[in-house]
Amino acid sequence: MFALVNFAGVNLPSMWVGVNIDSMTNSGSAKRETPYHHGDLRNALVRAAAELAEHGGPEAVTVRAAARKVGVTPTAAYRHFTNHEQLLGAAQEQAQASLLGSMSEAVNSLAPESDPIDRLNAAGRGYIAFATREPGLFRTAFCESPWAAEPSDDNDAFGLLAKLLDDLVQSGFMDPAHRPHAEIMAWSTVHGLASLLIDGALSWLDDDAREQAIAATLDGIQRGLATAPNAAGTPTGTTE
Repeated sequence: MFALVNFAGVNLPSMWVGVNIDSMTNSGSAKRETPYHHGDLRNALVRAAAELAEHGGPEAVTVRAAARKVGVTPTAAYRHFTNHEQLLGAAQEQAQASLLGSMSEAVNSLAPESDPIDRLNAAGRGYIAFATREPGLFRTAFCESPWAAEPSDDNDAFGLLAKLLDDLVQSGFMDPAHRPHAEIMAWSTVHGLASLLIDGALSWLDDDAREQAIAATLDGIQRGLATAPNAAGTPTGTTE
């Protein structure tokens, strides 16, 4: 990385006599060492990629941009991520984890013994809140990437949704016969609204109109899931 100086045939001034050139070169190298130790650079690049995605969406995530943000050369970054898609996959995992965190925080803000439908609604609100608060990360969480890790029921938003729907069955709100694939209906509805609020025809709504749209969407999901005889399609906390 450093240019080699050829001193052959050069008469060094007397002031340089006895000076160890190697020690000077090593000292200069020490000043140029990256502050990231072995094993830390990859994590630093992932954090940088997530920050790039936060401000510019998935299109902003490149190996060179992440390397520049961290303060290393692209060559050093390519030792950890062989291409742009691989780094984007790592950023996508971070974005998905942040989405799960927003949903979990909303659910955990309720008491453990709270109504399961209220917990489901809280998860939906956490999902939409993340999309409107962090649109760049939200887009990155669902961008096409062959390098993203496979989601699991333990660490992804879809898994949390599945558990909340299972609770609806156990509480007698949803008929067990209607449980299969209920995630698809609930998820696609909330995701569609979130996408419309940040990129589509509903992005112009003011706060009051946005809240009405969110409440109406969650109410529609709730009515669609209320398939058990004792649920009667009536949202929790309301009367016919």
